[in-house]
Amino acid sequence: MERKGCDPGFPATAVLGIESSCDETAAAILAPDGTILAERVLSQIADHAAFGGVVPEIAARAHLLALDAMVKDALREAGLGFGGLAAIAATAGPGLIGGLLVGTGYAKGAAIAARVPYLAINHLEAHALTARLPGMAASRPAFPYLLLLLSGGHSQCVAVEGVGRYRLLGATLDDAVGEAFDKTAKLLGLPYPGGPALEACAREGVPNIPLPRPLLHRAGCDFSFSGLKTAVAQLLAAEPPGALPRQRAADIAASFQAAVTDILGDRLSHALAMCPAASSIVIAGGVAANTAIRARLAEVAAAAGKALIAPPLRLCTDNAVMAAWAGIERLAAGFTSPISAPCKPRWPLDAL
Repeated sequence: MERKGCDPGFPATAVLGIESSCDETAAAILAPDGTILAERVLSQIADHAAFGGVVPEIAARAHLLALDAMVKDALREAGLGFGGLAAIAATAGPGLIGGLLVGTGYAKGAAIAARVPYLAINHLEAHALTARLPGMAASRPAFPYLLLLLSGGHSQCVAVEGVGRYRLLGATLDDAVGEAFDKTAKLLGLPYPGGPALEACAREGVPNIPLPRPLLHRAGCDFSFSGLKTAVAQLLAAEPPGALPRQRAADIAASFQAAVTDILGDRLSHALAMCPAASSIVIAGGVAANTAIRARLAEVAAAAGKALIAPPLRLCTDNAVMAAWAGIERLAAGFTSPISAPCKPRWPLDAL
C-alpha cells in the first residue's frame, strides 16, 4: 500500500467495505465513527456443502453474480449513492484469488467512477482491528494489544502495535486450528461446515479420550495441530467396521475440542509473556466463535489481569464490516492504495 500524506481527517461521509476472500459475499457501509449504516452478507454454504469444502471456481462465480446487487441494496438502505462515499475498501488478500479479483475489481471500478480513494485491505488486519470498532468493548483497546487470530487458514499470535504495524510472535507450523476442526469433523462424518458441527457434537460428549497436545508447555507461542488431527484419524481407524455410534463420536469430538482449548490456552500464556506491555487480549477469526475456546481464553486473560475482547459471533467469521472499519482506520491514518494495487493470495500481516 502507498501512503498518501498523513492528514488524519477525511470527509464526514461513509466508507463502503467489500469482502469476497472466500465463501461469503459481503458489503457494508460504515460512518466514520463506526456506526453500521447498512450490512449485507450472503453465505455460500449451500453451494459448497456437497463437496465438503470450498470450491474456488464456484465461490468466484457466486461473488460475481451477487456483489453488484448487494452493494446497491446496501447503498439504498444507507441513503447514499457512490458519490456520497469517502472511500471504498475491499479485501485484497489473503484469500482465494478468484474471489479477491471479483471484489477488488468492483471496488476499483466504483472508486474510479466516484472519484474517491480506494483501499486494498489485508483480511488479517481487518480481523486485528475489528476490536477497535466502537461498541466491541467497554473501551477501545489501546495499542499495543495482543491478537490471537484463529481461523480456517491462520493460527497466529500477533502484537498489534498500531495501524499497519504488526509483530508476529508465533504461528502454526502445519495446520491452522480451523483446518484441524474441519478435517476432524469430516473424519467423524459430520456435515459441512465442520467447525460449528463439531462444537455442537462435542456438547453431547465427555472429553474422556486421551489425545496429544502438540507443543504444550514448549517455549514460544507457535502452534501445531497436524499431530492431533492424525491421532483422531488413527483412533477412528481402530474402530469396529460400520457406522460410528453417536455417543462415541460425541466423546471423540469433546476430547478433540478439549485438546485444542488446552493448546490455545497454553500458547496464549506464552504470548503474554512475550508481550508484557499488551493492554488487552483480542481474539478474532472464525474459531473465536467457539464458546468452549472463548471460555478457556477468558480464564487465561483473567489470570493475567488482562481484558479479553472478542467480537460478536457474526463478526468473527468473514464479513464486510471489518473491511470497512479497517478502511476507516487506514484512511484516518493517512493511507490509501493505488488502483494498481494487486490482489495477494498470500499476504502476511507483518509484511504491511
